[in-house]
Amino acid sequence: MSFVVAGVTGKVGSVVAAGLLANGQKVKVLVRDAAKGAEWSKKGAEVAVASLGDKDALAGALAGARGFFVLLPLSFTAPDLYAYQREMSDGIAAAVKVSGVPHVVLLSSVGADLPDGTGPIKGLHYLENALRATGTALTAIRAAAFQENVASSLAPARNAGIFPNFMRSADEPRPQIATKDIGALAASSLLEGGKTSENIDLHGPAYSMRQIAEKLGAALGKTLKVVDIPPEAHVSTLVQGGLPPHTAEVFAEMYRGIASGAIAPRGDRRVEGKTPIDEVIQAVARS
Repeated sequence: MSFVVAGVTGKVGSVVAAGLLANGQKVKVLVRDAAKGAEWSKKGAEVAVASLGDKDALAGALAGARGFFVLLPLSFTAPDLYAYQREMSDGIAAAVKVSGVPHVVLLSSVGADLPDGTGPIKGLHYLENALRATGTALTAIRAAAFQENVASSLAPARNAGIFPNFMRSADEPRPQIATKDIGALAASSLLEGGKTSENIDLHGPAYSMRQIAEKLGAALGKTLKVVDIPPEAHVSTLVQGGLPPHTAEVFAEMYRGIASGAIAPRGDRRVEGKTPIDEVIQAVARS
């Protein structure tokens, strides 16, 4: 029996698959393009060509699986992001139910316990519930903000010497988790097996936006000016940065949820990642 891993072309899924292979496990990776599975085939993984949006192909790939790592793809161009998330979630859940895979590890997010008021996290709330309804044992890893999100500030930092801050305060520390720590927890969770469903809050070292700006500036060899973006300017600023208006509205709602304190850890237990953001910033600065 093999573990099935989605998202192997990304930062988290690739760590999950590599970790399982290093542990001597049978791994089947899901890719939409067979060419992207070639490197995984060389590493000893079985490759299945299936989209998470194709429930029949996904169910076939999951048949006989010991466990499944999945995430919810984010579309920045969908005319209705919430409808897109529900459609993807329904397909994933249907494939899990048909295949009977006994354990699913989901990359979720802090705030996924709430049904609304959380922006893109709303889709993860929907997917968590859809997966639990299938009867599988669900391990929902409710991750804190990704350290790798600092990459979104690279262009304004390099081009204008500024670091946009959408948080309530640039001096309020918030947990930041490295994607490699998420992948490591997902792989260990699959290996342990899910006896019952569980929500895990995954946190990492806490940094303020000002601290991150200072670290990014140091890596770039310049001093960055932190520019606070007030709530009333969130949507227009995000649109100016390239997001479609609908998507900008969705993310502005998430920032409001963070500022109000509604988006907060409420899992069954908490795990701490150890990777400092300095490692991620150095990698981002070199990109």
